[in-house]
Amino acid sequence: MVALANTEGGDLLLGVEDDGRITGLHANHKDLSGLPALIANKTNPPLSVRVEAVEIRQATIARVMVQKSRQLVSTSEGVLLRRRLMANGKPEAVPFYPHEFIQRQSAMGLTDPSALLMPELKVEDLNPLERQRLREAVRKYGGDQSLLPLADGELDGALGLTMAMDGMRHPTLAGLLFLGREDQLRRYLPAHETAFQVLEGTDVRVNEFFRKPLLQTFEEVEQLFKPWVMEREVQAGLFRVPVPNFDRRAFREAFVNALVHRDYSRLGAVHVRIADDGMTLSSPGGFVEGVTLQNLLVTEPRPRNPLLADIAKRIGLAERTGRGIDRIFEGLLRYGRPAPDYSRSDSTSVILRMSDAEADFKFLEMILYHEDRTGRAMPIDSLIILSRLRSERRLTTADLSPSTQKSEQETRAALEKLTEAGLVEAHGSGRGRTYMLSAKVYQTTGQKAAYIRQAGFEPIQQEQMVLNYIEKHGSIRRAEVMDLCRITKDQAYKLLSRLKDAGEIEQKGERKASIYTRKR
Repeated sequence: MVALANTEGGDLLLGVEDDGRITGLHANHKDLSGLPALIANKTNPPLSVRVEAVEIRQATIARVMVQKSRQLVSTSEGVLLRRRLMANGKPEAVPFYPHEFIQRQSAMGLTDPSALLMPELKVEDLNPLERQRLREAVRKYGGDQSLLPLADGELDGALGLTMAMDGMRHPTLAGLLFLGREDQLRRYLPAHETAFQVLEGTDVRVNEFFRKPLLQTFEEVEQLFKPWVMEREVQAGLFRVPVPNFDRRAFREAFVNALVHRDYSRLGAVHVRIADDGMTLSSPGGFVEGVTLQNLLVTEPRPRNPLLADIAKRIGLAERTGRGIDRIFEGLLRYGRPAPDYSRSDSTSVILRMSDAEADFKFLEMILYHEDRTGRAMPIDSLIILSRLRSERRLTTADLSPSTQKSEQETRAALEKLTEAGLVEAHGSGRGRTYMLSAKVYQTTGQKAAYIRQAGFEPIQQEQMVLNYIEKHGSIRRAEVMDLCRITKDQAYKLLSRLKDAGEIEQKGERKASIYTRKR
């Protein structure tokens, strides 16, 4: 119970063996009314659980539901455990050590590791050259200009690089990361490391590792990155625009995120790896509490290191709104490339893959023309919708909602705006309403025939296609109607109903087993 509460919570099943066999509760243990109180008495602070009896295969088991605790829980004897999965996928309860407490509290947003004081160091130990580099960064990246006139001590205090303790100022962990010397970082923050690698097949072209202050690391990695950005200038209508294989702004935002939001209590480097299939950035430490693959685009910013994130924003290194993820998506989708892929992330690391697939120049031309006409950038929702319709042709609101990570109502509103702009067409009504790129878009991208195929056919043509199919093959199923006419399940049902009412076909079987034949 303690191990579950100190990790992600979960259910404990009593009466089920480790191999999955259901043996049931002993007759003397079937009264579960006192179990929650027993668990509360045996844990500190008392753990509140829900218990229910479940009947399975004529056996009674107990399901004990344990919520993830926002504070550390031990047994009444002081045993502190956490749950983890072994290499074979089986769970185990292991000791929860004090140095791991900060990881858990920061992931849950209960503490700010980057604001911790470093009492072993004094302000005088910091590198003044890095402070000058920080001032230059404010000028270069358009940061908070009010920071520039401040004296060194005032600047340190304003950004939280140093704090007072017992009448003396000491660096915070964030201050050490920005202003520390390399030997100090190696000694006091051994987890801080960054790697830049370029692979061609199995050959390693570049393999550089850094343990330098953050700004110096950022600048040196950016210099290493630049030679691998190849641009192709294309004429997009009235515009002549460069199309890079890697968008610089997207890379910068992703790399800064990796440095700022990593878990500095966990050993491991921030990796930037360029390979034949694109670029991968990985950062030690999983997503913080409340951030998942399903809400990355819409959740409020939840930095693991709030002070570090605030400094990066104030000096102009990171997106000030905290929505740098939008810039990463924009840097791929506007060129017709696949969306950023975070699917390989887990509880120990965040892994982002950015594809360098060939750009779709016609798609980019459409985006540029729309932005020029409206005078504002294409919203991320719209880019996501257009990108999916470009690759999957015809989709419903329900299909698109998981990609925008918004409700169907909000997604439908975005679709209607695209329809009004002439970029998307709607077909059908109700929940069966589908959307596809408009004739204008298909014409712009040189795919006129594709539009005719995707737009479908008039109802009479669809009916004739179904009848011809039955004549040739003897019968047809609803799924085959959907595939044949490129329509939804509800639209196929209505089409078949019309043919039945007209006496053209008859139904044999019920529900999924139904087939339709010509009525003789």
